[in-house]
This record gives sequence, C-alpha cells and structure tokens, in this order.
Amino acid sequence: MREALFIKKNKDRWLKNQHLPPDDPDEMAASFTQLVDDLAYAKTFYPSGKVTHYINSQASRIYLDIYKNRKEDSNRIWKFWKYDLPLTIRKHHGILLFATLFFILFFVIGFFTASVDESVAAEVLGPGYIEETHKNIEKGNPFGIYEGGNSILTWLGIMVNNMIVALRMFASGLALGIPSLYGLAETGVMVGVFDQIFAAKGLAADFWLVVFVHGTLEITAIILAGGAGLILGKGFLFPGTIKRMDAFKQSAKDGTKIMIGLLPVFAVAAFFEGFITRLYNDLSWLTTGVFSVSVIFVIWYFIIYPIRLHKRLSVQLNEEDV
Repeated sequence: MREALFIKKNKDRWLKNQHLPPDDPDEMAASFTQLVDDLAYAKTFYPSGKVTHYINSQASRIYLDIYKNRKEDSNRIWKFWKYDLPLTIRKHHGILLFATLFFILFFVIGFFTASVDESVAAEVLGPGYIEETHKNIEKGNPFGIYEGGNSILTWLGIMVNNMIVALRMFASGLALGIPSLYGLAETGVMVGVFDQIFAAKGLAADFWLVVFVHGTLEITAIILAGGAGLILGKGFLFPGTIKRMDAFKQSAKDGTKIMIGLLPVFAVAAFFEGFITRLYNDLSWLTTGVFSVSVIFVIWYFIIYPIRLHKRLSVQLNEEDV
C-alpha cells in the first residue's frame, strides 16, 4: 500500500485518538493495539517516513496514559461540545443531509395536499386544534394557541414529550431505520399542513417568524434524531470493510453522542415555546431576535463549524505530524 493511501485510510482514527483520546480503559487498550499494528506496518514499509514517527509518538502517549495514574479531565464536557459532537456530526453529514431533505419532501407534500383538500388538516392535526386556530385567526390573534396554559408546565411537558419522541425515533433505527424515516415523514407532513393553514390566510411570513421562535431548534433536533436512527440502521445494513457487529457498535456510539447533544437543544426549544413564543404580540422584537439567533446557531454549529473543525484538524495532521 502506498504511504499516501495508508495515511488517508487511517487519518480520521488517528485524529480522533490525538484530539479526543478515549477515557474508557477498554477503548484505550483497543486504540493502543490498533496503533501498535499501524506502527508495525509503517516500520515495515515506510521505516524513514514521518508517518512512522507520528504513529510511534501516539502509541507512546497512550501507553503512558494506560500505565500511569491520570488526573480527571475537568474539561471533558467542554471537549464534548467543542470537538466530539461536532466531529461526529461531520462524520455523518451525508446521512443527516438525507434526513433533512426527506423531512422537507414530506413537508412540501403535507403543505400542497392540505391546500388541495381542506379536510387533510383536520385529519392530521385534529378537528379541535384546527377549529381553535381558525377562531384565533378570525379574532386577529392567529397564534393565540401559544398564549394559553402555564408557562412552566408547558415548558416541562413539551420538553419531556419531544425527548421521548426523539429517543423513540433513534431507538427505532434498530429496525433498519424504517421507523425513523416514518417519524421524519410524519413530522414533516404535520408541519407542512400547519404552515398551509396560515399561508392560506396570508400569514406565511408570520408563521415562520412566530412558530419557528421555538420551531427552529425543535425541528432541527427532531431531524437530527431521525438521522441518528438512520445512522444506527446504516451501521448494521452497510458495515463497509469492518465486521458488521463492530460497525453497528460504532454507529450506536455515534448516534448516542448525537442524542446526548440534542437533549439540551430540546430543553431550550421547549423553554422558548413556553416562555418566549407567546410574547409575539407584545415583544415582537424579542421573538424575532430569538428566531434569528436560533437560525444562526443551527447553521453555524451543525453545518459550518463541524466542517471547519474537521478541515482544520486534517490540515494540522498533514502539515505538523505526518
């Protein structure tokens, strides 16, 4: 194998070992074993190459970590948000993009189906919900449905419900990802139908500026949860060049990381729905600001930052270490 191909094949794993060393002793031992194998191969075929020196330094570091007492890393949580979660998301950007496009497809289907047949809205969202929404529109308070109820109870109730839905979508990935796709399709249709109700009354822009005060984070998290379910299913269906069970374990680990990262997103989204969205009449500048910041956060943290972080670490590996 050519040295460049050897580096390309193993680069991501080396990067992860360097910047996100495992804390679990078994994982650390497994990483050390893999590095020793890599080192033996590199010494055989590239004895004077920089890659050999690089792998040797990594193996030495892990060896010392295994056989000496280490202090607890106080920055473990910070490292999870700064490196681990973004790199995991970058690793699966393709699947997460597919989940997003799949959701959008059924959003469009729901929207146009409801515009052709008015009875669809009642079937999807329930006649009582539709009737109350139409009454609020006639009163000049189209999103009044968000103003009722106790804010704290609304926050907690929605947060728990959305977390349960998301965890179910992820876990259902065990069934080859099919239930996860169904969950994405169902949610996409519901949002599309809901949007059409307001668009038909000339409130299309208002829908996005009000409902997506909380919906930006909530829908993003639902899509990513569905994507995590697809990652779980893909690990079993398409193991690639490694053993099926090993691929499944890795996909389960990656999906779990994504779900852990989504829990606070669901909590914040539910907080916005319980406390902020209802202020759209009195403090429209606040709700518009929250909507704008949420959009910027989603685009930055889940798209731009993972790409830039992965590229930066790759360049660092190529230029400094290999």
